Formats: sequence, structure tokens, C-alpha cells
Amino acid sequence: MINPDRNYGCRISDEWELKGLKTIVMENEFLRITILADKGSDIYEFLYKPLDIDFMWRTPMGLRNPYRERATRETASGSFVDYYEGGWQEILPSGGAPCNYGGIEYGQHGEISNVPWKSIIIIDVPDEVSCLLKVRALRTPLSLEKTLTLKSGKPMLYIHEKLTNESPERIDLMWGHHLAFGEPFLDENCRIDSPAQKIYIHPESYSKNHRFKANASFNWPFAETIDGRKVDFHEIPPRTQKSEDMTYLLDLKEPWFALTHMQKRVGFALRWDKSLFKYLWYWQVFGGGEGYPWYSRTYNIGLEPWTSYTTSGLAEAVKKGTHLTLNPQEEIETDIMAIIYAGLKKVKSISRSGNVK
Repeated sequence: MINPDRNYGCRISDEWELKGLKTIVMENEFLRITILADKGSDIYEFLYKPLDIDFMWRTPMGLRNPYRERATRETASGSFVDYYEGGWQEILPSGGAPCNYGGIEYGQHGEISNVPWKSIIIIDVPDEVSCLLKVRALRTPLSLEKTLTLKSGKPMLYIHEKLTNESPERIDLMWGHHLAFGEPFLDENCRIDSPAQKIYIHPESYSKNHRFKANASFNWPFAETIDGRKVDFHEIPPRTQKSEDMTYLLDLKEPWFALTHMQKRVGFALRWDKSLFKYLWYWQVFGGGEGYPWYSRTYNIGLEPWTSYTTSGLAEAVKKGTHLTLNPQEEIETDIMAIIYAGLKKVKSISRSGNVK
């Protein structure tokens, strides 16, 4: 007999609301994951219970309900930033800046991040819980399904995804996972590890507080600042750095990153499908995001696996030849693992099974 109010092992419930948004809470002995089903399937909370650490960044604006809190006028770039609470977003079919491609006007970060997803609990037993979330894009014939799974005794979130082109035409797209990390977890005692070989700086200047010259390339892990200083990309600078940059980690030998707090000896790692998500975007705002929308209030990073780069929208990705194309009726499936680990100060490898060394 299944106990609907189980308080041990793995648990899952879709009977929650946050700010009026349908919310799914799933947990095991190590993790509590909170998913905003009514807002892009955002992972709002990724809590490691033993140390009470939530790795996900929260913006100063906080969580807002897109259906209740409306701006007097939407910006030309769309509404993504108005309702951006931080955390982890799924982005499709255009990433970054607004653009026009194929006769479609895309706002910032595409179509599926602020819309409700259908959800259903498919496994609910003490050893394992799992939920399925589904969405269809509004202006493109794309459907996306993802299954989130927790297993007893494992500090890992398993994600399986299926993307489908429902049309008889070829569809160009960008697809990415927009993960942001911030305080109180993130500080200058954190370290980034990645098997990247190259660092590329965004090709256009958009802030007066850049540390790096636009369109520059370097060999991982060192980059040179505008004033000639050598910077180790393993390191996280303090808030007093007052900088803001968009960078990209390229030529990954293996598809993973790890973000470790070296004093607390705990970290967040992600491993994904290298054949699909070939690039790792590294967004840096170390207190230097002046004006709209951050107003110098934010200290955060984004580490984001993407099919494409740069963060200039689908039209630019097509020009660079980094876009993904789905053939008529084509389906692609992929797997991602998010792993919490303890007792380490740095990471050398993450195996396909999620073993962190």
C-alpha cells in the first residue's frame, strides 16, 4: 500500500503553490528540489540538506508570477528579465539577445521560460520518485519533454529529455540550460573546474565594467584583463571586483563542470551529453552590473551548457554555424546529471555514472 503522506525515503508532491504558481517538490535523504511547473519548469531550489545549502541564485527581484504581476509595457527584448528569479531555466529555441529569424521575432531567451508546463508524477515509491514535464513552443513546432528523477541514497538529480520537431520542415534552433549560482553559497572561496581548452570573450562590449577585451581568445585556464593582468578562471573574485562579463568555455574534452566551495568542501557538478551541448557559457557578474536590471546589486555566475554560442540569439548562431537543426519529425533524446559532492576542494573528473574525483 502506498502512503500518500510518506515522510521517509524519496518523496514527491505536486500539490504546492508559490506565488500562485503550481510547484512540484521532490526530495530524498540528501536533496530537496523545487520546480515551478507553471513557470518554465524552472528549478527554483536545489537544496543540499546535510549543510542546508541551496546552490541556486535568487535575484534581487525575487519570484514573480507572470500572470499576476504585469509591467506597464514589455521591453523590446521581451519579458524574461522581468520575471527572472534566478535558479535553473530551460531555454529554447533561441538563446540570449532578442532576434528575428525565419520570420519569427524571438525575445530574450526564446519561448518556453515563462509559460506553464504540463506535469505528472510517474513514479512515487520510497526508493525513487520521478515527474514528467511537457511543453510546446508557441511560435515554432517544437515540443519538449523532460523527466526528473531522484533515487534513494544518492545526492543526484537525473534528467532525461526528448525534443521533437513536430513539422515536415527542418527547424533551426538553440537549446540551453541556464543555471545561475550566487550568494550565500558563492564567494571568493569557490573554485570552478572544467575540462575546457579555450576561453572566448563575448564579441561585443555591453558594459563599462568589463574585465576582458571583447572578442579575445585564451587557453584555459588563464585570460588577460584589459589592463594586462593575468586571471585564473578557476578562481571566483570577490564582490569588490565590480566587473561584468560574458565568456564561453570551448573545446571541452569531457562534458562537465564543477563548482566547489573549498572551505565548506561541498560542491555542485553537472555532466551532460557532449555531442549535443558542445559549449559552456560562463556568465560573470561580480558586483559590476550597473543600471537596469541589476543596479549593482548582484554577485553571481552562470555555468550553462548550450548547443550553440554566442548569447546573441538564433540568427547570430546560424551565421556562426553553431546552431542545431532538427529534420522533419526528428526526435532527439539526452541525459543530464546534477551531482552534489562533499569532502573535496577541487575536481579532476566526473564519470558517466556521476562519480566525482
